Amino acid sequence: MAIIGNFTKLENGYTGSIKTAAVSVKAKITPAVKENDKAPDFRVFTGQSEFGAAWKRTSSAGREYLSVKLDDPSFPAPVFATLVDTEDDNSVLIWSRRDVE
Repeated sequence: MAIIGNFTKLENGYTGSIKTAAVSVKAKITPAVKENDKAPDFRVFTGQSEFGAAWKRTSSAGREYLSVKLDDPSFPAPVFATLVDTEDDNSVLIWSRRDVE
């Protein structure tokens, strides 16, 4: 598990940065227009380019978070992460490798 992003919550989404060994970008997470129940709740942008999407989720402990999917032509596969609020009113984007069976 690794923190790959730091965000500040805004009235209407989040602003921050995503940094990995291959990517270092400023990003915004903005509410999306939901066209159906499976559509994302948020879109992730870096500049004018869409970089991913996020869905609202609630943990078994009742804590709300965003399930984030980042994708870019330079990635070999999409990156899945979780955006969670911290105690200091910020948010962190946490990545962990998914188990492959």
